[in-house]
Amino acid sequence: MNCFRFRSLQSAAPLFAVSAGFLSLVAVTGCSTKNYVRSQTTPIIQQTNELDDETRANNRNIHDVDQRAQAGIQQAQNSANNANQQAQSANQAANQAQASAQDAVHQADSLASVVGNLDNYKQVAEVSVNFAFDKADLTKKDRAALDDFANQVTGTKSYILQVTGGTDSTGSAAYNYDLSQRRARSVVQYLASQHNIPAHKFYLIGIGKDQAVASNSTASGRAQNRRVQIQLLSNTTGQPVTAPQTSKLAVPANGAAPQQ
Repeated sequence: MNCFRFRSLQSAAPLFAVSAGFLSLVAVTGCSTKNYVRSQTTPIIQQTNELDDETRANNRNIHDVDQRAQAGIQQAQNSANNANQQAQSANQAANQAQASAQDAVHQADSLASVVGNLDNYKQVAEVSVNFAFDKADLTKKDRAALDDFANQVTGTKSYILQVTGGTDSTGSAAYNYDLSQRRARSVVQYLASQHNIPAHKFYLIGIGKDQAVASNSTASGRAQNRRVQIQLLSNTTGQPVTAPQTSKLAVPANGAAPQQ
């Protein structure tokens, strides 16, 4: 009986050894698998964390850029609104100056007919500007000449300005008379609005195609006659102008066609 047990134990010993070896192998294999998985997943987790950090940083940067962009847009809009308001104010001031010039300018066929003490006035300065055919617009050259003339007006006391508009002989007398006044009015409005010359200082004389300064038989002569002459007259006695027979500067009738 005892011999049988001993033999059974001897025959089971190898089995126990195999089992123990197998269990050890499984344990070792399990540890190796965990280490491998850990070595593979750790970098992925780190990269994921880094991507999350970068995403959060990018979101913050985008938010900051958006805030700065919105602030810049608002500032630009405010600047545009201010510029628009200033432009509107300047335009209103210009319109008021032109309206004032139209309301107060003296208009007559001749200066002697509206200034009773004309003999007391002496010419101080004079300038002429010329116009293209059938035009009443001032050119850059014309404005420069008027700017120089206005500098002389500033230092003159007790003065008046005689503004005489003329045309060439092309066209009807009525149309040219109207055109000569429009040309003279362009000069008056420029000097009044750009150089603050009081409108009541102007005496507008429209002569149409009368009183030519050159022959109308040549192109150069006709170009000379398409002019506005401005004379600065100063009262040597210092006395005010005697009450003139004034009339408001009327807006010319529209629809008249130029004569060719």
